Amino acid sequence: DKSIISDLPEKNEMKVWCTLTSEQATLYQAVVEDMMAAIDGSEGIQRRGNVLAAMTKLKQVCNHPAHLLKDGSRLPARSGKLARLEELATEIIEDGDKALIFTQYAEWGSLLQPYLAAHLDRPVLWLHGGLSKTRRDEMVTRFQEDDEPMLFLLSLKAAGTGLNLTAANHVIHFDRWWNPAVEDQATDRAF
Repeated sequence: DKSIISDLPEKNEMKVWCTLTSEQATLYQAVVEDMMAAIDGSEGIQRRGNVLAAMTKLKQVCNHPAHLLKDGSRLPARSGKLARLEELATEIIEDGDKALIFTQYAEWGSLLQPYLAAHLDRPVLWLHGGLSKTRRDEMVTRFQEDDEPMLFLLSLKAAGTGLNLTAANHVIHFDRWWNPAVEDQATDRAF
């Protein structure tokens, strides 16, 4: 609200659409077909559960095939979304900036963090609910006070509220949450 805090800059929000790779499209279609078979044979709460489970799988396919398959397979060149994140991360680092990258899936963050660190040849911090308060505080301090450009990968649930990460000038939501207000709160960690 500009009448309360008049010196905040405008937020620039950009939606980036990413194309599925052929592998992702094939997996997506398979999940849809499995879901249709499962819901045809179910009713009531079981049917709703099947639909919600399939929606979660579809979101995982859109992240990366390895996220759905949980097979430890390689990450490069298999996800349109990951390819775009690699481009954005490279631009952000080359510009000397800092970014927050939110994911709702801790298992995906655990795959993504070492991959991005190797791809960018620099540390990528990873904050999730399994960390101690001391370790979380150390990461926040490092991100806030270190002058080097860096990325901070965060679990949406663990970091969506209660943190001030104003050193970031970019926020990326890798996968979308059901409730946009949760994403808005996470974005405002930097704003």
